[in-house]
Amino acid sequence: MRRVLVVLPFYGGSLPVGRYCVSALREVGCIVETFESPAFFGAFSAIKELGVSVERQEYLENSFLQVVTQAVLAMAERFEPDLVLSMAQAPLSRQGLGKLRKEGVATAMWFVEDYRLFTYWRAFAPLYDGLAVIQKEPFFSELAAAGVANALYLPLAAEPAIHKPLALSLVDRARFGAELSFMGAGYPNRRAAFRRLKSKGLKIWGTEWEDDPELFPLVQMQGQRIRTEDTVRIFNAAAINLNLHSSARAEELVSGGDFVNPRTFEIAACGAFQLVDSRALMPPLFAADELATFRSMDEVEEKIAWFAARPEERAAYAERGRARVLRDHTYAARMHALLAFISERL
Repeated sequence: MRRVLVVLPFYGGSLPVGRYCVSALREVGCIVETFESPAFFGAFSAIKELGVSVERQEYLENSFLQVVTQAVLAMAERFEPDLVLSMAQAPLSRQGLGKLRKEGVATAMWFVEDYRLFTYWRAFAPLYDGLAVIQKEPFFSELAAAGVANALYLPLAAEPAIHKPLALSLVDRARFGAELSFMGAGYPNRRAAFRRLKSKGLKIWGTEWEDDPELFPLVQMQGQRIRTEDTVRIFNAAAINLNLHSSARAEELVSGGDFVNPRTFEIAACGAFQLVDSRALMPPLFAADELATFRSMDEVEEKIAWFAARPEERAAYAERGRARVLRDHTYAARMHALLAFISERL
C-alpha cells in the first residue's frame, strides 16, 4: 500500500482527522495525494440558498455529489493509487466505489462517528474493502448482519507534531488561560451539565452556544470556530481541561457511552491535565493513573475541587497520559494498523 489517495469530507470533525491521516501516511512511508473536498463546499452550500423545493434541492445536491465523485475518480485515474481512503462523510458515491472496485483499486473508510446517530454506513459499508470504526459491539454484529466482514476497531488518536506541550507567552496565558476550560460544541447534555459549574471559573470555547443566554457569557471569542493552533494553546493554558463527551439527550448529562473522542488523545498529547467522563472503551487505551475520570456530575464537582488544589498531582497525570499517547495512540500508529489490515485482506 505505497500509494494512497485520501478523500476528505466537505467539513466537520472528520476533516482535521483526515489531514492528520495524510501526514501520518507520509510518515509511515506512503506516497499520498489528497482530494480536497472543502474546495467544493462553497458550491455545494450555494444549492441550499436557491430557495427551491425540497425535491429539487435533493436532486441538485445528489447531482453535484456525482460530479464531485467523478472528480475523485479522475484523480484516481491520474494518480493510480493502491488504496483510496475515505474519511467519514467524504463525497464518494456508491457508483464511484463500484467503479474503483471494478478497476481493482482497494478502498477503505475510517468511520469516525457514532454509528447509532449516523446511519448512512448501512448503504456504504458493504462497498468498501475495509471499514475502520471507533466502536465495537454491538456495531460489529450489525456490520456482519449487513454483509460487512472486513471491519477493524480503530480508535482515534493525536498528532504529536501538532498536539504538543507549548511554552506559552504571557499574552497567550492571559488570553487562553482558565482554572477550568472546556473546548467543544454546545450539545444538550453539556449545556445542562455546565450550569452546575458556572461558579468554578469555567471558560467555554467553541460553537453552538449562542442561543444559551445562561452560558454564552462564559463563551470565549464570541463562540467563533477555534483554529487548531489555538485549540492547542487552550489545552496547554488550562489548569483543568474538562472533557465531557457529547450526547443529544439533555437528561443524559454523563452518558457513559463507548467510543473515546479525539479530544481525549489530543489533550493528553499536549501534556495537559484533563477530567474526562469514563467510557466503556477507555480502559484498554489508558490506565487508571493516566487519565482522571468521572462517572457523574457529583463526582466531577468533587474532583474539580480536589485537583484544583493539587498541581503536582495534575502534572503527574499529564506526564503519564502524554507518554501513553506517544507510545500507542498516534495517527502514524493508526495508519500502520489500517494498512496492515487492508493488505492482509487483499
